[in-house]
Amino acid sequence: MQVRVVGVGKVRESYLHEGIKEYCRRLQPYFPVSLHEVAEEKIPRRLTKAERDAILEREGERLLSLTRGCGIIVVLDVEGEPWSSEDLACHLKTWILEGHNTISFLIGSPLGVASGVRKSARHALSLSRMTFPHQVVRLILLEQIYRAARICNGEPYHK
Repeated sequence: MQVRVVGVGKVRESYLHEGIKEYCRRLQPYFPVSLHEVAEEKIPRRLTKAERDAILEREGERLLSLTRGCGIIVVLDVEGEPWSSEDLACHLKTWILEGHNTISFLIGSPLGVASGVRKSARHALSLSRMTFPHQVVRLILLEQIYRAARICNGEPYHK
């Protein structure tokens, strides 16, 4: 099984690049991980609902273009289900047993994700009720995937 993390916008901070690279390295014994970035739309200072919806649609099309035919889609969404690390591990194990070859985690922009992206996803996952910068979410997600992989394999991981 391959894990894909697809996010809107670029990770700009070097410390985040280092952390992301470290968790990708740690995940290699469990499954290959690929990271993909799609272009982020410029957000005007004063944003109408129509402009917001149009921006989300364009970004959503880019996200979905990288996931068509790619197995399970999980969108990270503030209104998603709040899974525990054990819940994520259980889902990963189930997906592996079901024979899915790719799991794609989609991360939207600061505006969120389009409704079409939510509808295309099998699951909507909320990492927390708190708000995190979208660049940081990639690192948090990879750490949680690593933790879940360790749990699935019965390996120790601190709580």
